[in-house]
Amino acid sequence: MKIGVVSESFRKPFAEAVRCAKLLGIDGVQAYAGQAFPFEAGGAQLAELKKFVNGEGLQFSAVCGDFGCAMYYERDRKLIDREKRILEMAKELGTSIVTTHIGVIPDTKDCVQYESMHEVCRELADFAKEMNGHFAVETVPERAEVLKSFLDDLGSDGVAVNLDPANLVMCAGDDPVRAVHTLKGYIVHTHAKDGVQCRPFDTKALYAPRYYGLRQCGWDVIREEPLGKGGVDWARYLDALRAIGYRGYLTIERECGDDPEKDIGDAVRFLDGYGVREVADE
Repeated sequence: MKIGVVSESFRKPFAEAVRCAKLLGIDGVQAYAGQAFPFEAGGAQLAELKKFVNGEGLQFSAVCGDFGCAMYYERDRKLIDREKRILEMAKELGTSIVTTHIGVIPDTKDCVQYESMHEVCRELADFAKEMNGHFAVETVPERAEVLKSFLDDLGSDGVAVNLDPANLVMCAGDDPVRAVHTLKGYIVHTHAKDGVQCRPFDTKALYAPRYYGLRQCGWDVIREEPLGKGGVDWARYLDALRAIGYRGYLTIERECGDDPEKDIGDAVRFLDGYGVREVADE
């Protein structure tokens, strides 16, 4: 496996973040479209960006194209087409993976929310397949078996999973180890993040209250923690990834804390302590 980092986690301009990642011995970066580069970036600009990242000894592990729930529940054509362009841009940057959040999958298929999500995700998955790419849904609000059922219903090889173990613990109250085996046919990218659920809550009220007629839930129901300090059992989780043959990125994401560069460096050392990169060399 390789160690990556979400460039925005450094809270610095993209070029500075890449140089920081290099100094910390990181292998790749995941970058947000619209932040690391503009949505209207052309081929020449993307080629220069790729050249810069590669010149620092890194690669793009993935690109994040995330526009919130409206794109899926409202079938927003402008955003859907922009997501397709991001899939194309990712290829130009040297990665086939675009990650995103899609909202909260409803408990029943017989509702407008499910119908809308299915229609949009199927269109994007088919587009990704045509270009040998991956439209990777991030694990967040629902348990792994619910997500797998939704992805299976799409019937497309273009859809994939960006597995975030902390989100499974914090939000879905799920076991990341079991989730790895449940979603093993879909996992193309992972986040290295940790956290705890402070109290049980309805994920619809946190991520998509407007679309389910609920009152907004406060973010105090979850808490991100440094790697090893939350609810993820890292030894078992990493063993599960090895067991399914995963050899991709463990991409560090740090969304809080006063000293992100220190926290990211600590996370690199934490993962290296488990010999994650040695496995790839065997």
